[in-house]
Amino acid sequence: LQILSKGELQVSDKERHTQLEQMFRDIATIVADKCVNPETKRPYTVILIERAMKDIHYSVKPNKSTKQQALEVIRQLKETMQIERAHMRLRFILPAKEGKKLKEKLRPLIKVTESEDFQEQLEIVCLIDPGCFREIDELIRSETKGKGSLEVLSLKDVEEGDEKLE
Repeated sequence: LQILSKGELQVSDKERHTQLEQMFRDIATIVADKCVNPETKRPYTVILIERAMKDIHYSVKPNKSTKQQALEVIRQLKETMQIERAHMRLRFILPAKEGKKLKEKLRPLIKVTESEDFQEQLEIVCLIDPGCFREIDELIRSETKGKGSLEVLSLKDVEEGDEKLE
């Protein structure tokens, strides 16, 4: 009973190696899913990200989550290659009273404003950096006291399809 409650399970070398390899692949998949080439707005392939991770000699930490490590990898890859997080597309619907005041507070957090419509209420469709989402959400909730709404139109704004060469 003491061995079962306080003992440790021994993992063979092959199992450990397979587990670390799987985590490495998972991290590369998360990075490829969340990032784009800033020039073309096209996603990178998982194989390309894996190769880049090997080039920067990234070692997997088995006790940290794959998502945390993926965000760490993105920061490290920015130094060696052109890579950035894909922007999120959002729609805000704000009451007319708070709209003008709130728009000025949101301006520094918005990367690209796609459309803006101001009739009886302010409606903005824009692209933001995913790291700012929580801050924007809290700002809208606190300023409008639940009257404003925030809608995620797409989690990542990427170009799809074939590119034509001339």
